[in-house]
Amino acid sequence: MPRYLLGRLYFLATVLAIDCILPSSIPHDIALFGTFARFGIVAFGIFIGFGHSRLKSQHESLSFNAGFFAVHMVCVGFVCLGFLIGPHEFNAAFSHAAPFVFRAVLLLGITLLTLACVPFRTWIQTIRMTNPLWLYASGAGLLAAVLRNPSQSLWDGSIGDRGRILQVAVFHSVHGVLRLFLPDVMADPATLVIGTPRFAVMIAKACSGMEGLGLTLVFTIFWLWYFRKEIRFPQAVLLVPCALGWVWLFNIARICMIVFIGDGGAPDVAMVGFHSQAGWIAFTLVALAFSIAMQKLSWVRRTALQSAGSVSGGTIVGEIVEARESSATAAYLVPFLAILAASFISRGASGYFEWLYPLRFVAAALVIWHFWPEYRKLNWRFSWMAPAAGLVIFLVWIVPVWWMGERAASPLGSALMALSLPTRVLWIVFRVAAAVITVPIAEELAFRGYLARRLIRRDFDAVSFDQLTVLSIGISAVVFGLMHGQHWLVGTLAGVVYALLLKRKGRIGDAVAAHAVSNLLLAAWVLVRGDWALW
Repeated sequence: MPRYLLGRLYFLATVLAIDCILPSSIPHDIALFGTFARFGIVAFGIFIGFGHSRLKSQHESLSFNAGFFAVHMVCVGFVCLGFLIGPHEFNAAFSHAAPFVFRAVLLLGITLLTLACVPFRTWIQTIRMTNPLWLYASGAGLLAAVLRNPSQSLWDGSIGDRGRILQVAVFHSVHGVLRLFLPDVMADPATLVIGTPRFAVMIAKACSGMEGLGLTLVFTIFWLWYFRKEIRFPQAVLLVPCALGWVWLFNIARICMIVFIGDGGAPDVAMVGFHSQAGWIAFTLVALAFSIAMQKLSWVRRTALQSAGSVSGGTIVGEIVEARESSATAAYLVPFLAILAASFISRGASGYFEWLYPLRFVAAALVIWHFWPEYRKLNWRFSWMAPAAGLVIFLVWIVPVWWMGERAASPLGSALMALSLPTRVLWIVFRVAAAVITVPIAEELAFRGYLARRLIRRDFDAVSFDQLTVLSIGISAVVFGLMHGQHWLVGTLAGVVYALLLKRKGRIGDAVAAHAVSNLLLAAWVLVRGDWALW
């Protein structure tokens, strides 16, 4: 349990997130908080983000009210139980007041949680200490709550509504580009359908580019905040509209390429593979270019060398340290980035079956081989706890699937059966090899070896594995979990277990071995039972 204020607030945020996840994972038709939830999330985030330095300076040891926390858990459990039983049954028990009862109980639980983590007296002192930050945070939360419906209208409405401005702009932009290369372009402004007689697409709401623009805006703002001590303002802010502009242009190019690929005779590749991956490729390229520009452009970056004046010795030492940091960063991140890049290519070039999946294994294996002299410095030994932890993660992953007794539909099995036997065996061998060898190494290096330590210190390689903190473990685990799509919750739990094992043993080998064992058992489950949706 964190002792000081900032750590306690992060703990509070984590438990609140779990409190939101548990009821929302159970099907129900009751809006618990709606606008209030949007207000609270944004206000709390702004308060912690902009008050980070002042909150971090508070080193008064805080008490923890276990009784309040226990009652809070009872309240959340009551709501989850009510959703499992069914609101209709609760309506009969509470005279059709189930929505009100659920909201009141959950609000009571959240209130007790906040008082359990941070005493009321400390809340008052914190508000006074950070004044007027609480006012700005409340204003931002109120703005987020008020603008939710207007911003949502960007996806809604008819052709003539202002909410469709982005869609119409994309339509005309794509039309202007396609006319330069395709003589038989057909375009219908009324339905926003554009293409050729052989293949056409509709510029739907998701094609407006709003999601890419929003994701890029969030990324750039977070980057500016996180590296605020290393960059210059307002120069750095000028790169944000540049990033947004490039994302917009990439979206135009993406839709044009979909039409080109479909018109060329590969509609499945165009609509299934390329359509789903091109947006992520564009965002990744823009995010990478933005981060590199922040580090390399001298008029944006504020280096530590400025304090050294004109002393050439200090400059040389600084350059050596910087080169060492860059080399270590590459060794820890490039294998994972190679898998990511290979997945973009293999998925983008595929239809319903990712026939180029072996490219992921080959790309990661080549990078790992290249950096192996660096990896030999790490301790790759592991204890019996590693396979035991891998078994636990596998069971957590698979027990709900086994308990439900239902297999999710997946085209992978039928696609594999359509291949010749040698091709099918070769594809499965590469799939298992990637899951057991290259993926555990690459992901543990990136998420536990780099990210969990980079959150503690810029010179992450100077942080030993047993120095991982609760905050760094939690954030790196959540990011790791989000990489697993619909299985993000189990992925987050796995990230926590791997990180705790790494912290306890101090060896990267334990985390890699646990990860490999859980993936190996999952692969065996899929191959034996034919539960292809888990792959």
